Amino acid sequence: MTLVTTRELLDGAVAAGRGLAALNVIHLESAEAIAAAAEETGQGVVLQISQNCVRYHGSLARIAAAARAVAETSSAPLSLHLDHAEDADLVDEALAGGLSSVMYDGSSLPYPQNVATTRAIVEAAAAHEVLVEAELGEVGGKDGVHAPGVRTDPAEAARFVSETGVHALAVAVGSSHAMTTKSAEVDVELVGRLAAAVPVPLVLHGSSGVPEANLAAAIRAGMRKVNVSTQLVDAFTAAVRRRLTEDPHLVDSRKYLRAGREALTAEAIAVIRLVTTAARPAGPGAPR
Repeated sequence: MTLVTTRELLDGAVAAGRGLAALNVIHLESAEAIAAAAEETGQGVVLQISQNCVRYHGSLARIAAAARAVAETSSAPLSLHLDHAEDADLVDEALAGGLSSVMYDGSSLPYPQNVATTRAIVEAAAAHEVLVEAELGEVGGKDGVHAPGVRTDPAEAARFVSETGVHALAVAVGSSHAMTTKSAEVDVELVGRLAAAVPVPLVLHGSSGVPEANLAAAIRAGMRKVNVSTQLVDAFTAAVRRRLTEDPHLVDSRKYLRAGREALTAEAIAVIRLVTTAARPAGPGAPR
């Protein structure tokens, strides 16, 4: 299937009142595994490439080309997205390189500087018809993010969207990055207030640490794009470790990477099904 845009996928999720799975690509095997999961479920998925991933590979062009090749030969609708870019030059490279969406993270900057830089990126992206996601609040390490003071304020979020023109907003509602246990607690009531205040789709980062029932409730309350990485990497690594333990003399990397790829596919299938089946209630008064 022809590579689709993130805007197409996100618009579909918004119209249906459900979630959109945005899954991180680490290497070719993970891109192939995510595509296989999308094909199995029949759902569109965002292939995300983070700034950290770019640093690992030494180039956005290399890993983006690999992910693009996977997407263009897949039967599932897949888009390419630059995730968590704090480097404006990397955003420019993504715009020039044909990715259909970028996430600029200026959440650590003072509010006025975050607004100014994000607005400039939105203006630059317009010429390429690229969707821009930004972040307001602190979706960082496990400790600080659970404090009430770092949660995204609905009024400030509405002002931020108005002042920057962003097309999607990542918000701090209780999740944390890199969690290997599902012990986070998303503030579903806050998600509902943010969805009512903000005229663009909401994005949840750090979804790997959120229990399934809580994640489904957040989607029903108005969360739309759901980012998952650590949960997938954990499944991949555990499968590789098991395969190597079973055969300590194994040297053919294809054999243990295959085990990792198959485990990641299974995990991604579960994530996609959860995210796409959790939907808002039908009828008047349902959250958007």
